[in-house]
Amino acid sequence: MAPDKRSVVTALSLVKLYPQWSIHASFIATFLACLSFVLTLSSIWNVLLYPKFFSPLRHLPEPHGNSLFLGQFAAISSEPTGKPQQRWINEIPNTGLIRYLNIFNNERLLLTNPKALGEVLVAKNYDFIKPAILREGLGTTLGVGLVLAEGEEHKTQRKNLMPAFAYRHIKDLYPVFWSKAFEMVNAIMPTTQVEGIDPTELGKAPAIEIGTWASRATLDIIGSAGVGRDFGAIQDPDTKLSATYRKIFQPSQQAKLLGLLSLFLPTWLVRAIPMKRNQEIPAAAQTIRKVCRQLIEDKKRNLDNKDQESGRDIISVALSSGGFTEENLVDQMMTFLAAGHETTATGIIWAVHCLSTHPHYQTRLREEIRANLPSIDSSTPATADALDRLPFLNAVCNEVLRLYPPVVMTLREAAMDTTICGQYVPKGTMIIVCPSAVNHSKELWGPDASEFNPERWLGSGKMNAGGASSNYAFLTFLHGPRSCIGQGFAKAEFAVLLAGLAGRFEMELEDKESEIKILTGITARPMDGLNVRMRAVEGW
Repeated sequence: MAPDKRSVVTALSLVKLYPQWSIHASFIATFLACLSFVLTLSSIWNVLLYPKFFSPLRHLPEPHGNSLFLGQFAAISSEPTGKPQQRWINEIPNTGLIRYLNIFNNERLLLTNPKALGEVLVAKNYDFIKPAILREGLGTTLGVGLVLAEGEEHKTQRKNLMPAFAYRHIKDLYPVFWSKAFEMVNAIMPTTQVEGIDPTELGKAPAIEIGTWASRATLDIIGSAGVGRDFGAIQDPDTKLSATYRKIFQPSQQAKLLGLLSLFLPTWLVRAIPMKRNQEIPAAAQTIRKVCRQLIEDKKRNLDNKDQESGRDIISVALSSGGFTEENLVDQMMTFLAAGHETTATGIIWAVHCLSTHPHYQTRLREEIRANLPSIDSSTPATADALDRLPFLNAVCNEVLRLYPPVVMTLREAAMDTTICGQYVPKGTMIIVCPSAVNHSKELWGPDASEFNPERWLGSGKMNAGGASSNYAFLTFLHGPRSCIGQGFAKAEFAVLLAGLAGRFEMELEDKESEIKILTGITARPMDGLNVRMRAVEGW
C-alpha cells in the first residue's frame, strides 16, 4: 500500500477509534503527521538501510566513494552520460555485473560481459522491460511504437514491420541514399567557398556546422525511403518538420535538468514545472503527430488506388499487415521518423570528427572511395555491391559506431524476481545496458579500446566482429528480439552519406585544441555542434 493510503487509513482509525491518540481529533492534522512519519521511515529504509545492509545485490563489485545519501550521483550528473560506466567497466574487477548507487541510493546493475548481456537481451529478454520513466519520457517525442512496446505486442509489431527492413529491400534503396548524398554535397559546396579566399587553402575555408547538414540529409532519407515522402530538408532547413526536430534534439541544460528531476519526482510533476523546455516538447510532438497522421492518410488513398504500387516503405508495410490501429500507426511513424534520422545523423557527426582528427585515415578513405565508386556528380549511382566491397569504408563506419554509439545507454527493469549470471535480482531492479561502456571495454577490445582504430576491422575474420571474441562486444544496435530493427537501413545510409562527404571534401576541425563537451539527449552530440572547415578536392 502506498504511503499516502496507509496514512489515510491510520488517520481515520485514530480519529474515529482512538481520538485521544490523534492530533486534536483533526483528520487533516493527524493525516499529515502520519504521512510524515511513514515517509520518514520509508526514506530511512529505502535510502540507508536496504541498499547498505539488506539488498541481495550489496555484495557485488561497486565503485568507491559513495555519498551517504546520493551514491555516485555526483559523477553521474557532472560527466557525460555513460562516461562513469566506461571508467567502471575497466577499473572495477567483476564477473559480469557491477552494482552502483544513483541518487538517494537507488540501485543500478551494470551489465559488463557477454554472458550477462546475453541473458538480459536474448535468453530472458521479455523478463526485462523498459521502465515507466523511459516510456513516459520517450513516448512524447518517439510515440509509443516498436521501441517502447512490450511482450506479445512487441513481438507482433516487429513481425509485421520486418518486411520493410529486409536486406533485399534495403539493397534497392541505395540509389535513394546516393541521390541524397549527392544533394547534400552539392548544397554544402557553396558554403565552403567565399569570394577572395583561395579555395585550395583548407585553413582559410569558412567553418560549417556539420550536424545540421547531417540531420537534414537523414530526415530526407527516412522520408523518401522510409515513408515515401521527400521532406525537402536539405534544400530548406526551415521546413516545419526539420525545424521541429531541430528544436527537440538540440541538447540543452534544461533538458538535462528535467531528466535528472524525473529520477525521483513523478512525471506529471516534472512536466508541470514552468520551464521553456516543458512547453516546447508537447507542442513539437503535436506538430510531428499531425504530419504523421497526414502521411498515413495520403498513403491510404494511394493504396486504395489500384493503379498505384503499394511499395515496401514503412507505412505501406504497416498498413498492408492490418495489425495496427490508426493511432498506433501514428506512433510507429513518430518512432521511425525520429529514431531513423537522429541516430544516423549523430553517427555522421562523430565520423567527421574522427576523420578530421586522423587525417591519414581520411586520405586513405578518400582514395578508396574515388578508386571504386562513381563520382558523386555522375548520373550513375553507387550500388550496394560496390559499397559492400569497400573494406576501409566499412571499417571506418563500424569503428565510429563502436567508439561513439549514438544511444549511449538504455534501461531495463526486472519485471519479476529473476537471476543474471546466477545472481538473484529482485523484481523492480534497474538494469543498465550501456553500449558506451561495453564498446570501450578493454577486456573485450584490448588495451586500445578507447582509441579510433579502423584497422581492427580489417583482415581475415575481423570484418564483422572487429577482432572481438564475442558479438556482444559491439552493442551499438543491441542484440536479440529487441535489437534495432533498422540496423541494416542505418548502416547503409551511414556508409553512403560518409562516402559522399569523404569522397568530395577534405575536412578539419575549426578548433583543434578545445575539448569537445558532450551533452546527451536522445543521442549523444557535441554540446556546441561540430564546426568543420571543408575544402572540395578536385578529381572526383
